[in-house]
Amino acid sequence: MNRKMFLAAIAGFCLTSLGLAGDTKGNLSSVDKQFMKMAAVADMKEAHIGEMAENQAAAQDVKDFGATLVKDHTEAYQELSALAAKTGVEIPKGINAAKDSEVVPLEALKGKRFDRKFTLDEVQAHSQAIAAFKREADHGQNADVRGYASKMLPTLQEHLRRAEDLEKNSKHS
Repeated sequence: MNRKMFLAAIAGFCLTSLGLAGDTKGNLSSVDKQFMKMAAVADMKEAHIGEMAENQAAAQDVKDFGATLVKDHTEAYQELSALAAKTGVEIPKGINAAKDSEVVPLEALKGKRFDRKFTLDEVQAHSQAIAAFKREADHGQNADVRGYASKMLPTLQEHLRRAEDLEKNSKHS
């Protein structure tokens, strides 16, 4: 075995043992790519709205839920970014909150008015996200993307449960 072949074999072994071998780039369906882009935007938007809840909500449990959204959706975006790098998919790196139809209506609200609108919006947003993540987990073409969607479902379901509880509580306030 000559030196070039030996070095190529070592490089291949290192890539394989690190999980970087194989052509995972470019073999994603358009549906998988669109899901990743949607998930990236949703994660950034939820983290942003969570920060708004921490600052604008009246109820402490709403503020706490906002902090959870920031933490969980930031972590989800970081994991999705690693998956995007592995698969070669470019995902959005930011959102334009000033023009976002879900963010803008919340900007002017504070206190109990914010709490009510926020909790209603979160129930709707997480219901839609769960449907999209289930669809991807069940029907996605790429195993890594399906795995990401499956892994995120319990977190999204817990967010929905908390948002529904907060929404019920805000009706009684």
